[in-house]
Order: sequence, then structure tokens, then C-alpha cells
Amino acid sequence: MIRIYLACLFTFSNAVFSNHIGTPIKTNDRPIIGVLAQEVYKPTPHRNSYIAASYVKFLESAGARVVPLMINKSDDEYRRLFRSINGVLFPGGGVSIKSSGYSKAAGIFYRLALEANSNGDYFPIWGTCLGFELLTFLTSGKLLLSRTNTSGIALPLNFTDGKAIDSRLFKDFPVDLMKSLETEPITENSHRWSITTKNFTKSKTLKSFYRVLSTNTDGQKEFVSTIEAYNFPIYATQWHPEKNAFEWTRPYIPHMPSAIKTTFYMAYFFVNEARKSFHSFPSTEEEEKALIYNYKPQYTGSKSAFEQKYFFD
Repeated sequence: MIRIYLACLFTFSNAVFSNHIGTPIKTNDRPIIGVLAQEVYKPTPHRNSYIAASYVKFLESAGARVVPLMINKSDDEYRRLFRSINGVLFPGGGVSIKSSGYSKAAGIFYRLALEANSNGDYFPIWGTCLGFELLTFLTSGKLLLSRTNTSGIALPLNFTDGKAIDSRLFKDFPVDLMKSLETEPITENSHRWSITTKNFTKSKTLKSFYRVLSTNTDGQKEFVSTIEAYNFPIYATQWHPEKNAFEWTRPYIPHMPSAIKTTFYMAYFFVNEARKSFHSFPSTEEEEKALIYNYKPQYTGSKSAFEQKYFFD
């Protein structure tokens, strides 16, 4: 199935914003992005799953609204939501990428996105940390991760020569910010597992599907840290762009101006990708009922890695 999609000649770029004579093409100025929930480590009544509020703020800061995507729903429910939203974000966390409700739901949205994009229906995906790892699993069909000493450290990016600057993700970033990303420790890492450059390179499927934009090292193992798909609007970072501006629970989260700027440029890029999608809810009433505004975040910073969380039944 993946090979069929890889053969697709559908290429995405900023060209979708204009036609051959330069006339601007209408974009969606009310994008709604789904953020996938995941299981709570120790569930309690009314607290079976959660979304960290920083992911919601990350998207809202660039002009999107958010719909929480609950776990353990039916395939039909996920298909209905897919037709209603303009992109999906797979957040970081600590659940199984093989057997959790998070991974099952992500797999459904991933397959729907491949099918839609192959048929000219633009639909972007973003993966952060666990979401990054999950995307490599969904694409390759194999668990290719290795343990790395990267649980709580900020790093500069080692950009892949000639690829990052020409990538869809980074090509419109200011020169000074690209320099900061390359020389300053402003990308926060909170993961114990990574896909090493060696394992990535060994996988023909991953190599043909994703362009590696940056790598990092824990001093012993080099691992892939930023990717974008060649022929699909799928992007992922092993690091956390949302934390710089919105999380304060750990001393190693960078908050210098270049770090905050990184948060907003990453968010701005992905929300603009979602503007290219014209999925919509069947009615205003259904849209309003689905939005994250119907839930209240709770302060969890005193006992969690997240300042705030949304909890769900």
C-alpha cells in the first residue's frame, strides 16, 4: 500500500497558493486542526485521556482553532472528523506506539491523509516527539528506535547540507533564525528513544518517503531530529517547538528570544499548511460543539512536565 502512495507524483509546495499566471488562489482563513489525545498513565474518574495545553496554544498562536481527537472512537467517527478538520497534530507523550488508543487513532488519520493527498485533497500532518516516532513506525511498518541519552536537554540542530534551506518547512525562515537554530541550544528534547541515522538510512521505505532536514547526537549516537515527506504534507520533529513559549516546568526548556521565535515560525508554517485544506464541519453547531473551547485546561505544573492539561473521559 505504501509503495502505491510513494509512486504518486503529487508534489506539494507553496505553488498551490497561485496559478500559472500568478493569480492568488483562495485559502482557508478559518483552519481547524485536530490534536490527538492519549491515555493518562494512571486514569481516574473523568481523567482517562489528556492533551497538553501547550499544543493547543502553539496552534492558536498562529491563527488556528483546535478540536480534540479522542481515543478509542470508532473508525466511522474518525472518518467524520477527518472530513471536518484541516490537519492533525500527533503530540509527544509516553504511550505505546504499537498498541495504545493514541497509536490506533493516529494510524487511521495517517492512512486517510495518504489517501486524500494522493487524490489531490490537501491534508497536513505534524508529529512531535512521540508523534515523530509514531510516524516513522506507521510509514515503515517497523519499530526502528534506539535508546538515547536525550531526556531533558536543549540542542542546536545539525542541518543536513543543502536540504534544510530548500525544504518546505525551513525555506521561509529568517536567516538569523536559521543561524540560531544551528548554533544555539534552542530545540528542547525530552525523549528516551530516537531513530538513529544508521537505522533510518537502512530503511528503504523511510529514505524514499522522508527527507532528513536535521540530525542531532547524544554524544554517542547520531539520530534524526527533523523530517518532511517528499510527496506529502507530513512533517515531524523529535524535539519540542511548542515548549519554548508555553512550558516552564523544567530548567532546560529554552526561553531566549530566538527560542520563542522558533515556536512561532514552526506554528505559523504548519497552520499555513492547514489553510490549504478546505474540509469543514457539516454545520456551525457541530463545529462549535467539537472545539476545544468546550473544555477547561487544568493547572498541572506542580506535578507534571506540562503547565496545563485538558482531561477527558
